[in-house]
Amino acid sequence: MSRITDIIHSIPVDELTGAIAVPVYQTSTFVQQAPGVHKGYDYARTNNPTRTALENIVAQLENGHGAFAFATGLAAIDAVVKLLSTGDEIIAVDDIYGGAYRLFTHVYQKLGIKIHYVDTTDAENISDYLNDKTKLIWIESPTNPTLKVSDIQKIAAIAQPFGSLVVVDNTFASPIAQQPFTLGADIIIHSATKYIGGHSDLLAGLVVTKTKELSEKIKFIQNASGGILGPWDCFLTIRGIETIELRVKRQSESAWKIAQYLTAKSEIDKVYYPGLVGHKNHEVAKRQQNGIFGGMISFSLKEDTVDAASQFVTSTKYFKLAESLGGVKSLICHPAQMTHASIPREKRLSSGVQDSLIRLSVGIEDAEDLIHDLETALSKLKHP
Repeated sequence: MSRITDIIHSIPVDELTGAIAVPVYQTSTFVQQAPGVHKGYDYARTNNPTRTALENIVAQLENGHGAFAFATGLAAIDAVVKLLSTGDEIIAVDDIYGGAYRLFTHVYQKLGIKIHYVDTTDAENISDYLNDKTKLIWIESPTNPTLKVSDIQKIAAIAQPFGSLVVVDNTFASPIAQQPFTLGADIIIHSATKYIGGHSDLLAGLVVTKTKELSEKIKFIQNASGGILGPWDCFLTIRGIETIELRVKRQSESAWKIAQYLTAKSEIDKVYYPGLVGHKNHEVAKRQQNGIFGGMISFSLKEDTVDAASQFVTSTKYFKLAESLGGVKSLICHPAQMTHASIPREKRLSSGVQDSLIRLSVGIEDAEDLIHDLETALSKLKHP
């Protein structure tokens, strides 16, 4: 069976009515036959049939034991960090999502959890920080926004003797391109707001677990903390999953064409895209992303200033200036002023996020139209 067939038919037909779309169970509670005797549902924070359907689909999508839906991607990240205790340590990729950096640094670090930010593109770098207190190794691959790629399999092998859990934020690659559990990961994170939802019309986060033990722990945290995804957004996320393979493959094909175009432009300093042969870990990406390099591209301008980047990102027509990514409509973003503004400039620069770095989320529009849009914006740049 092909992957797209498997995905489509993992979405259940409603047993009660035969509805081909999963029903939205918009209810807060469920009638019980007797105290504690019910049909598997008692209160919607603990369980909801629409959420159950989504979580089962996602577990199958990532070949995991269990999956758990949260109100946002950050709520999903927060749930995983709650596995830790005071004195524990995290090794995290240096080019980390700004929201995760804010949560780690300004919330959990002051609660006694130590975070080491490391360039994980060389797996051996984590060895300098690994010790018995290291509970999580936090990887984004590719990273946000400089598209760094880490060798998940190699990192998992290094972590294994220490008993550290390898967490992979798989948002940029999506389950279509990358299957972290087959590479040795223990937990997968998704901002389902992005490629899984796919239409820029919902907020959602997912935690996928490899083992029964981890499933039980995350389920407890989900219920105890209460940051669950509501039934309507679960329905929208399921709808997004139905077309994820078609969207991701088209976005990836267009992104490849756009990355090739950008590398030839004199106004561009660097282009960050795992599909380019010149990318540091191109061969790793080629292997672990199944040859699908994704719809995200970043690039910096020769004129490395905030002003130049601001002028560029406000000059496009089809690339809409907005936070987020992974939707059917193309988006453009200036990380230094937007997604990564919470990261101190010195830290941001050291991880490769230049003042002029621009991030593209390639949608499903015609690639030639998007290239023309970028050409027009480049022609408007003022040079000193």
